[in-house]
Amino acid sequence: MRPLYGIVLRELIILRRRWINTLASYSLSPLLFMITFGLGVRMEDVAGETYLVFLVPGLIASSTMRNSFSLSSEINISRFYWHVFDAIRSTPISDLAYTVGEVASGVLRGALGAACILAIAALFGVSLALNGLLVASILCNAFVFASLAVVTSMIVKKHAQQAMLTNFVITPMSFLCGTFFPLEHYPASIQTLVRALPLTHAAVTMRAAALDQPFPYGSLAYLVVFGAACFVGAVCTIRASRD
Repeated sequence: MRPLYGIVLRELIILRRRWINTLASYSLSPLLFMITFGLGVRMEDVAGETYLVFLVPGLIASSTMRNSFSLSSEINISRFYWHVFDAIRSTPISDLAYTVGEVASGVLRGALGAACILAIAALFGVSLALNGLLVASILCNAFVFASLAVVTSMIVKKHAQQAMLTNFVITPMSFLCGTFFPLEHYPASIQTLVRALPLTHAAVTMRAAALDQPFPYGSLAYLVVFGAACFVGAVCTIRASRD
């Protein structure tokens, strides 16, 4: 546990030193989306709710994904510029402990991003149900993309490739996975593709939990399985980087 504690403590120190900038960056984009789409765009009610109420859970899902996945950039900077990763790799810290520590850091980032959006939503007068299923959905989504961040940060050969992965993988999911519009509005062929993506299931579970709708436990199970696979992949890629 001591090596794991050291990894997590390092990330907490980094967040503490940047907490103002971190919270500001986590809040700005969701705030702009709420103003632009929630207030600026006049739409009929969606799924029996006002569009702003429909939008907020999707923003939580998207923000959790982005903030957790941003861990990949931090790891890459430590690998390619600060060489912190090489220093940690030379210590007796196990691959599993390092992975758990980094993933825990990513989950914390995602949870902080979700908390920022919930606070902003309250200022806009959006009332959501805060319950265990919503928290579980947020944490599972953060776990998926924090684990995926570790995987991608280990397989890229230079820092610029990480930005390319974000542009071609994370950004499309932000807009396609039911975050801004109901999946039923897409053509059937696109729906099939989108329903295979983890963010779709995160948006579905968060919206159901936040709006007190029937909860899709199958989607939550999908996130758990997908996250477990990504976590195993993260441990394997870190182990391979030692060779």
